[in-house]
Amino acid sequence: MSAAETKEFQTEIRQLLDIVINSLYTDREIFLRELISNANDAMEKVRYLQVIGQKVQAEDLPLEVNITTDDENHTVTITDSGIGMTREELVENLGTIAHSGSKEFIRHLSESHGDSNDLKLIGQFGVGFYAAFMAADKVSLYTRSYQPESSSYLWISDGRGSYTIEEGEELARGTKIVLHLKEDAYDFGKEETVRRIIRQYSSFVPYPINLNGEKVNTVQALWTKNKSEISEEEYTEFYKFIGNAYDEPQFRLHFSSDAPLSINALLYVPKENMERFGFGRMEPGVNLYCKKVLIQEQAKDILPDWLRFVKGVVDSEELPLNISRETMQDSALVAKLNKVVTGRLLKHLNEQAKSEPDKYKEFWQNFNMFIKEGAANDFTHRQELVKLLRFESSKAGSGELVSLADYLERMPEGQTAIYYVNGPTREVIEAGPYLEVFRDKDYEVLYTHEAVDDYVLNMLGEYEGKKLVSADGADLDLNGNEAREKEVLAADQVQAFTSWLKEILGGKVTEVRESKRLVDSPAILLSPYGTHSMQRMMQMMNRDLNSAAPGVLEINAAHSLVKRLNELRMQGDEFAKVAAEQLYENAQIAAGMMVDPRSMVARLNEILERALG
Repeated sequence: MSAAETKEFQTEIRQLLDIVINSLYTDREIFLRELISNANDAMEKVRYLQVIGQKVQAEDLPLEVNITTDDENHTVTITDSGIGMTREELVENLGTIAHSGSKEFIRHLSESHGDSNDLKLIGQFGVGFYAAFMAADKVSLYTRSYQPESSSYLWISDGRGSYTIEEGEELARGTKIVLHLKEDAYDFGKEETVRRIIRQYSSFVPYPINLNGEKVNTVQALWTKNKSEISEEEYTEFYKFIGNAYDEPQFRLHFSSDAPLSINALLYVPKENMERFGFGRMEPGVNLYCKKVLIQEQAKDILPDWLRFVKGVVDSEELPLNISRETMQDSALVAKLNKVVTGRLLKHLNEQAKSEPDKYKEFWQNFNMFIKEGAANDFTHRQELVKLLRFESSKAGSGELVSLADYLERMPEGQTAIYYVNGPTREVIEAGPYLEVFRDKDYEVLYTHEAVDDYVLNMLGEYEGKKLVSADGADLDLNGNEAREKEVLAADQVQAFTSWLKEILGGKVTEVRESKRLVDSPAILLSPYGTHSMQRMMQMMNRDLNSAAPGVLEINAAHSLVKRLNELRMQGDEFAKVAAEQLYENAQIAAGMMVDPRSMVARLNEILERALG
């Protein structure tokens, strides 16, 4: 056996070690992921050589990673049966940086002071090995090249300024790395700690990983397999594993893409929305992988925040990752990845809504808040999100949901807009006066129940060339009462009555005018904010539910109550003022804007007394 030879690290390597050990990685346990990834790459090279028919040492040696922990002696050992290294390769790969442009790389590292947002791809420089020194104060590396007749060597260093190389114990082929742990890193010598790290970062490495003789990575990377090779049970079990779930998924999307990016993805929509049960805001549920190695858990940039309920895996070999693999550098490429994956998922949900409407209805009931959140805030995907919106409707039975596309299909000829109205429940909406003209004209109206619904539809403006119009909007003009051909007050009478009513109500209203929409109700109140849902939202924002901003009061000049009130006005009956106040507050109630009802009790008693007398 030859004597040990001591060599100094190249200056750039010493700089690199200092950056890696002290400032590059934010997670210390990343070192194990990097060493396993290196072992995987080394075995992949052997497998390739075998495929092309090249002779390798120890031909029948199984391709696997073996890890042993020794909590008593504070060591962890990682052994692979990969390509190994010759003496020359040890010096070149671990003691120097011999690649072109490397000095510029080190200069860039030094200037950035380990700023991971400005670093290059880790795989280009093999920097992952040096992460071992984050946890170890001494590393012993035994290796033997795949080349026939090659010898075994031992490389030892404390990661400071030098390393030694000598002939070492005989290996069949591959590399064995023994980490002598630092005192503050003894936890990495415990089996349970190493098992957790492997399962978190390296569960889907294609070659077996054995920890103290037991295989740890027992779950297959399903996203890399052909869909025809995977059973429903395997899909479900993978969902439970990756999503830490106990139920079955509602929907599943498994796809591969070569353009514009190389992507393998397996995404799941759960059955339950945990935010509804008060468990707090969910964290993103999609993990990012590169060649089956975890790069970012609960990745925040792969899907938009409003899809945080989705669980699964996205694997792309094209991502330019920084040297620590912990963040992604090229924001334009990440944005492209986001757009592709999000677009495919939305398309899939739309297809499911058509093919399995009952299943989609269940999804909508649980997750509609997320779709609405996206439609309100995400301009990039709004057009696709709008297709997923569902509403109750005046022409659909209770509990049935319709899409905007459904609405368009049954629009009668001559209808120029899509109409919607807001109310807390279907019953409240249908009991109010805002649907009268639409019933009269046989126009369908969508029912919205939350302020965000109206906000989304208002922001959208139109759908397939048809304007989206609120049925309680102040500028609606459908001439509903003309269809009934009822006798109405003369124009001069209407003018006098509305002026008198404005005088009586004062600052409670901004205007009193004849209605062009009422059929059966005597009066209707229109919000100054455009819609009553916006009015209610403003009241909540102002924390004042007992007052409402003045709006427009419209009266039905053909209604018997209005005609009788006008007669009382002309007769100078003081009771007309009492009735006028009640007419206004009845309109408030119908609009869902009622303030403190106690204020009308005395008036109602007076009206009852008059009616009974």
